[in-house]
Amino acid sequence: MSGHEMEISLTRGELARATGCNIETIRYYEKTGLLPDPPRTAAGYRIYAAAHVSRLRFILRARELGFTLEDIKGLLGLEDGTVPTCAEVKARTDRHLADVRAKIADLHRIESALAQTAARCSGADVPHCPVLDALDRY
Repeated sequence: MSGHEMEISLTRGELARATGCNIETIRYYEKTGLLPDPPRTAAGYRIYAAAHVSRLRFILRARELGFTLEDIKGLLGLEDGTVPTCAEVKARTDRHLADVRAKIADLHRIESALAQTAARCSGADVPHCPVLDALDRY
């Protein structure tokens, strides 16, 4: 849209539907400061603007990528009140990528151990089971 795009006004339920985010999650993000409190009407209703939609979509996408809420606060500059530099964002992303890769390596080890253990099991209807024996050893 152009710089003259129409400002939107959404209720919390409409914001939830527009972003696919649960209402309780929106409340939580407001409580933790990730999502700024919206202005209220004279009747006390919260009115969310396009900026809230964009910010919430950013938060949800970052969560999909596995960033923690603390990481997201840093990406948004909420930790120290400043806009993070590209170098700071890259460092945070590199740390997260290293964590993801470590988790993937752990999952590969788990997969291998489970495959080896399951291969020893006949699956027959007998009282002795190699899977249970293997689990009992740990």
